[in-house]
Amino acid sequence: MSRAGETSRPDQKAGSGLAAPGQVEPVADRFQAALRMEENKPDFPDLGSPVSPLRPCPANSSSSSSSSGSASGKVALPPHSPSGPAARMPAAPDPGRRSHYGELSGEISQRQSGSGPLIFSVGSGCGGSSCTASSPNTNVLPTGNIYPSGKIGKTGMMPRTTPRSDVLGSGTGNYGHGSIMRGGMSGGGVARPSGGASMGNSVDSMTRRATRRMDPQEVTRAGNEHYKRGQYGEALAFYDRAVAMCPENAACRSNRAAALMGLGRLREAVRECEETVRLDPANERAHHRLACLNLRLGLVEDARKHLLLTGQPPDPVELQKTRAVERHLVKCGDTRKIGDWKSALREADAAIAEGADSCPLLIALRAEALLHLQHPDEADSVLSRPSEFEDSLPLSSATKIFGMLSSSYFYIVRAQVDMAMGRFDNAVTAAEKARKVDARNIEVTMVMSNVRSVARARAQGNELFKLGNFAEACAAYGEGLRYDPSNSVLLCNRAACRSKLGQWQKSVDDCSEALRIRPNYTKALLRRADSFAKLECWAECVRDYEVLRKELPWDSEVAEALFHAQVALKTCRGEDVSNLKFGGEVEEVTSIEQFRAAISLPGTSVVYFMVASNPQCTQITPSVDALCNRYPSANFLRVDINRSPDVAKAENVRIVPTFKIYKNGTRVKEMICPSQQVLEYSVRHYSL
Repeated sequence: MSRAGETSRPDQKAGSGLAAPGQVEPVADRFQAALRMEENKPDFPDLGSPVSPLRPCPANSSSSSSSSGSASGKVALPPHSPSGPAARMPAAPDPGRRSHYGELSGEISQRQSGSGPLIFSVGSGCGGSSCTASSPNTNVLPTGNIYPSGKIGKTGMMPRTTPRSDVLGSGTGNYGHGSIMRGGMSGGGVARPSGGASMGNSVDSMTRRATRRMDPQEVTRAGNEHYKRGQYGEALAFYDRAVAMCPENAACRSNRAAALMGLGRLREAVRECEETVRLDPANERAHHRLACLNLRLGLVEDARKHLLLTGQPPDPVELQKTRAVERHLVKCGDTRKIGDWKSALREADAAIAEGADSCPLLIALRAEALLHLQHPDEADSVLSRPSEFEDSLPLSSATKIFGMLSSSYFYIVRAQVDMAMGRFDNAVTAAEKARKVDARNIEVTMVMSNVRSVARARAQGNELFKLGNFAEACAAYGEGLRYDPSNSVLLCNRAACRSKLGQWQKSVDDCSEALRIRPNYTKALLRRADSFAKLECWAECVRDYEVLRKELPWDSEVAEALFHAQVALKTCRGEDVSNLKFGGEVEEVTSIEQFRAAISLPGTSVVYFMVASNPQCTQITPSVDALCNRYPSANFLRVDINRSPDVAKAENVRIVPTFKIYKNGTRVKEMICPSQQVLEYSVRHYSL
């Protein structure tokens, strides 16, 4: 039997006080065994961001003092839920548990009248109305006789009730109604589920009851079970309902904060913890959680304040982490001021490692440092989730970092990264947000001016380029580069203008500078390869096109350009190129001489050994034709072993379909009956 307000453990082992199947245990003994079992339940482990207790709403003071069975006490929530350990804690804070960030515990005020059901009173937490839930009495022994058949004799003292099948001793009357059946359960009997499915069924049953009854206790327990299993989204849905039913209950708010932390919604968790502290200023767990959250967000002063408000001596480890983050933040500001971006990046990483792992301002500093170190792609990757970072910005508009308001700093970094990546309209929008937040800051004003000037120059250059005014467009892009000399997009655009003007070497120079800043800038690599071709620098041209072929394996234009560059390079070296061809259909091989000449050609040759009547060959032949068009730089050959048995014999081919890949006359791969995926992967790998 469980105490009032608790569910029985479905995974309870034999020997824990319950009768074995097929036996009838005296009810009084079972009552005492159940109590012992309840006391010996293990605590629920700390989850890192454990849920806080569901503390009671104030008891209804209108209970009748003349009720003979009136009682007030504590009802522990399930100990294997996030609330277990603290449910047996006294009201005063326990010094030995000051580092816990909120496992569930607490008491629920209850009143009992006569032998009727216990009433859970939540007072003002439910808007002044009475929220009730039924539970068995713990201070009334079962009545009636147990006959040899297992039936409990009727008694005129108590009404018969219908207990729930998944809760030991549940119902509105005294324990003892129903039958104890051999090997099974009936009425108020003892359920004996087994296996891992039992816990899942219990959770599902609890969830259904919570959804049906709208009982804050049931709703909270269902949320606890989901939280314990790491299902924070489902837990949050139940905690939201509990908050809606008891909006002024600090424990409900704290539970919701724990689920939000599990989901990574830290700023919302901070708001919920602050509401918890407003409702219960002495809530030690809420202060601890706020200290942890503020440290992760990089708000050192707020973290220190809440560590000192717990009512207990501050944890030395937490204080040490707070001091370390503060020290690194100061060094971040110093290194940024002198433009030492490598040191700034190192200090930001150190602060994040010490615990400020969700600080949007440190993330912004990392992006700014990477941008100044000529790594714009990495900087953009750092800021790849702007909505999350913006949601985590400090709520206080007075919070400053590096001499400017914190939110404006984030926006100016965002603007500079967007501009470096060619998102000029987004850059202007972010800069305007920064100016709106901190209009008087000199650095914000300068960034805003530069962003607008670069965006205006780029727009003007694009219009002139479309009109064919390449010289004027080149000058417009150059004007933008005066404000942002490291803008790879403007450099690449100016290279396109210079290429149109026949200034091939200057075009190569602009593309090379853009690639130095952004090594993976494909458009700049394409334009440089084309300019090398115009300059007849075939070795450099082939080198660039080979890189592009790996990055763009599906691009037929790149494949054709590479082929022509290779032919030109071989011609310059005096090599024979008469047998080189690009693309076309799969070549049919009918003689051993033709086969040997084909596979000895430079480049990649793919030989398909087949039989026209073979079903597998019929199935894969369309894929071979498609690969021939997709990889035009490779030479595709078809050998029907029935028509050309000498070729099949020379190559020792007995099974079809068989594929052999040759590279510059040397066999590098052989596949027998490959799948289409394996065949394409191999062709792609050896043709690049």
